[in-house]
Amino acid sequence: MNVAVAVGPGTSGVLRPDGRQAETAADLAAAVRECEAGSAPRWVWADTREIYPALLDRGVRLARCHDLALVEGLLLGHEGRHDEPRSARAAHARLHGLPVPEDRHGPQARQATLFEEETPPPDADLVAEVHADQLRRIEALPEPGRFRLLAAAESAGALIAAEMAHEGMPWRRDVHEELLTGLLGPRPVHGMRPAKLQALADEVAAAFGGPVNPDSPQQIVRAFKSAGLSVTSTRAHELREVDHPGVAPLLAYKELARVYSFHGWVWADQWVREDRLRPEYVVAGVVSGRWATSGGGALQIPKTLRRVVVADEGWTLVVADAAQLEPRVLAAMAGDRGLAAAAGQIDLYQALAKAFGGERDHAKIALLSAMYGGTSGDAPKLLAVMRQRFPEAYRFVEDAARAGEEGRTVRSWLGRTAPPPSARWRELVSGPEGARAARDRGRFTRNFVVQATAAEWALTFMAVLRGLLPDPAALVFFQHDEVMVHCPAELGQEVVAAVGRAAEEAAALLFGRTPVRFPMHAVAVRCYADAK
Repeated sequence: MNVAVAVGPGTSGVLRPDGRQAETAADLAAAVRECEAGSAPRWVWADTREIYPALLDRGVRLARCHDLALVEGLLLGHEGRHDEPRSARAAHARLHGLPVPEDRHGPQARQATLFEEETPPPDADLVAEVHADQLRRIEALPEPGRFRLLAAAESAGALIAAEMAHEGMPWRRDVHEELLTGLLGPRPVHGMRPAKLQALADEVAAAFGGPVNPDSPQQIVRAFKSAGLSVTSTRAHELREVDHPGVAPLLAYKELARVYSFHGWVWADQWVREDRLRPEYVVAGVVSGRWATSGGGALQIPKTLRRVVVADEGWTLVVADAAQLEPRVLAAMAGDRGLAAAAGQIDLYQALAKAFGGERDHAKIALLSAMYGGTSGDAPKLLAVMRQRFPEAYRFVEDAARAGEEGRTVRSWLGRTAPPPSARWRELVSGPEGARAARDRGRFTRNFVVQATAAEWALTFMAVLRGLLPDPAALVFFQHDEVMVHCPAELGQEVVAAVGRAAEEAAALLFGRTPVRFPMHAVAVRCYADAK
């Protein structure tokens, strides 16, 4: 059963089950809790971000939902209309030929002005109507079953993202403070550098014989030029090739400055509360379907800070990551028997080594070059071996690349659609830089079909795992192909086993019967730093 939900004034709201009149509830959270316990419906609402956090604050957790904004984005993409607003109100306006309002979230959102009247939330009838239209559009697609799974997984991701922000990842402020002080020195006053960072800045200036701001790439490039050395950027890999006394302190400065800027004291004041990191995840924040964050930097926690993530007393962290996820996804999608047989092993690259002269690294280079369009070094020679030994897999990514080069679009396994080429690209491809522009887009589409499908597998895996976790275990962290569960220590091995079952079920849901395995390395640890 589907139940459309709309929020009302105060704590009130409206529920509209399928085929029935809307019912007003003075206490929306209580009404939702009662309905969830009785029939566990699929909750349909305009945007998970605008409803579910308030329910979580009242202790209400839901099994499943249909997020109209996320699904509208998927459908618009499939229809070649990526840039159109995707809110429930925008979808309703399109249905009735009305002016389409801009989105309040995402890249299309406009900045609200001081005198702008706040738009009331969509009512339950609007939600139900847009939902019915989306279901009709899904059924009209060439692969409606796959797209239904995509819509369900994307919506489940919205629930999980809200729950992870609500639960928070354990983050010891005292350990963080000790680590920052050890790395940088005492917390500085506003506008000043920490002592150790300033000392490195002084070393950089001394090495160049005059004032130079290590935070300014332009000044650094000019300083090297004055020293008779040509550098085009301040990227670490380029600086390491330069023989100059300023390089070592500059690289050390850049590493510590990154910690100070992105995970320092000011960051912790904003994002860490009650020894919990509570970032704002953005589901499908990247065109491939990968998540992003609009704050908190949870997708960029450096190894240096992992010892700050410590389970509560008597609890444990189960940390799991997928092994060689994207090559396995390619094997399952392409239906290449040889590659699929190798992907049935724990170490896919080692299983392929014999085909590449016994060298595991050669197998890895060949697969990564095929998926990312690599052409340097030994890649051409190894790709020739791959073309001969694993023709279906090679042809799969080559076809995707050719589609991109020709300006056509590509889709993931479940139906997420890559953005069409821009007008600027079409100008470039018809000019003297045409070949390069075509190759660049070909590299993008070549990788999109694999990366987007890997993101779908990860979402499906998390949705399944969420349903298998014993109470009170909870997902608290997700990064592309890695998850973290916080649970009582006595449940650690049960959660480890659930991770393995969820990986198997996710593979079956996406690919059916396949010899490809998707192993998840899962360990129960007290501290995140001990997981790897």
